[in-house]
Amino acid sequence: MTKYIFVTGGVTSSLGKGIVSASLAKLLQARGFKVTIQKFDPYINVDPGTLNPYEHGECFVTEDGAETDLDLGHYERFLNTFTTQANNVTTGRIYQSVIYKEREGAYLGKTVQVIPHITDEIKRRMQLLAESDYDIIITEIGGTIGDIESLPFIEAVRQLQWELPEGDCLVIHLTLVPYLKAAKELKTKPTQHSVKMMSENGVHPDIIVCRTEQPLTRELKNKIALFCNVKLDSVIEAADANSIYEVPLLMQQEQLDIIVLKKLNITWYPEPDLTIWKGFLAKLANPKSTVTIGLIGKYIELQDAYKSILEAFIHAGAMNECKVEVLDVHSEFITIENINDKLQGLDGMLVAPGFGHRGIDGKILAVQYAREKGLPFFGICLGMQMSVIEFARNVLHLKGAHSTEMDDQAVDPIIDLMEEQKSITQKGGTMRLGSYPCKIEVGTLAHTIYGAELISERHRHRWELNNKYLDAMQAAGLKASGINPETNLVEIVEIPSHPFFIGVQYHPELKSTVEKPHPIFVHFVKAALDFKKTQENGEHTLAAEMI
Repeated sequence: MTKYIFVTGGVTSSLGKGIVSASLAKLLQARGFKVTIQKFDPYINVDPGTLNPYEHGECFVTEDGAETDLDLGHYERFLNTFTTQANNVTTGRIYQSVIYKEREGAYLGKTVQVIPHITDEIKRRMQLLAESDYDIIITEIGGTIGDIESLPFIEAVRQLQWELPEGDCLVIHLTLVPYLKAAKELKTKPTQHSVKMMSENGVHPDIIVCRTEQPLTRELKNKIALFCNVKLDSVIEAADANSIYEVPLLMQQEQLDIIVLKKLNITWYPEPDLTIWKGFLAKLANPKSTVTIGLIGKYIELQDAYKSILEAFIHAGAMNECKVEVLDVHSEFITIENINDKLQGLDGMLVAPGFGHRGIDGKILAVQYAREKGLPFFGICLGMQMSVIEFARNVLHLKGAHSTEMDDQAVDPIIDLMEEQKSITQKGGTMRLGSYPCKIEVGTLAHTIYGAELISERHRHRWELNNKYLDAMQAAGLKASGINPETNLVEIVEIPSHPFFIGVQYHPELKSTVEKPHPIFVHFVKAALDFKKTQENGEHTLAAEMI
């Protein structure tokens, strides 16, 4: 029978429930259990697809086309397994489902209420993944204890604790133990209050995980155990780590996985196999070189907006035994006058995805800089589209080239709205979403990178390269090396005469994991390393000639 673990948070948000959940799942997976993680978000949006990145960070897209919370990216990167539509549920989706049922007459005239109808739907969703024969399902509850919008989820957990057989369900509560510099001591009172509030809602934690900047003494653990009514070994220290990928090993040191298995009445389990994970961490901690990649975007002040890209660079860097230092460059502030100052010293450039006209001119200037200087270039989604527009303007001399997303009266609509999108007015969940095939031409950079002629990648866009301009572009040196075999949509462009210049319509960063770094990122970092060596050799040669 499937076992259920619920992870809640207290005191403050952004404590790292997703990382703790993913770390525990990784340890259990390493012991041979089939594990998945799901996220229940308390906001009323049906999904985060219509949310501004400033509101909720990156929107992660699954293979089956679900727009989800960014924590699902952590789940996939840690477990190296795909998530689905069922792994992320919001209050909006719960209420939408219940209201649809009410309109259909499914409740036979009953008064529809939070209890039992909303909580029943939450419980149904919480147990839905059990149909896929998982041994353990970890459910992360978004928000913090005490939030009004989280109450139905906590009530659903209370009911499941009562309904499920003993030993089939446990609750982990992540809380903050702050260090007060003035008093020079850690304070447990916020944790006590958080657990007290949780208990008032009928749910008592089985394990308390304490985020802390300073080590927890045995005395402090005893105090938390006493006042929060848990066993001493169920108080787990979660110290700040240099990398999120160190957290599974820190949790293993605290024996979190063993404590969880005992509480779930699982008495036999093998030792965890973390060979690949430890090998990755060893490379991450001991890089042999460093490269600087410029990330050109308009949300650079918010790191969560490009979370998957940043993590993909970590994976690819470790694969190349190289530390990737990402230099954030706000595209809105790039001008002809300052571009050399802003971009000099880079070993590579990635132009980020996004929507809207803000910062577009800066992105186009950045693409031109990379193309003309032979700087390794990688464009994702909108970044790829800007590379096509730059090429059309400065190589084909089509000065009116633009995207109809930014200029619906563009003289040369190099990027245009997809035909099937032109009749769509509803915004939520209506983009080209999820995994689609791409046929790669042999002998191209893309084929070298993938080593395959047919691939599948995830998408999230409405605009595409206008094929009316494709022949002229290819004749001038911009090659379409990847094409969707069903729609003829251009998925990959590259410039064969450039050392490394590639743009992709899809989002490769979404499929990069610790165990399988994405090949484009791996090759891009390698190209940046080669570029840096070439530049250094050139400088050494020049210096020798001057001497």
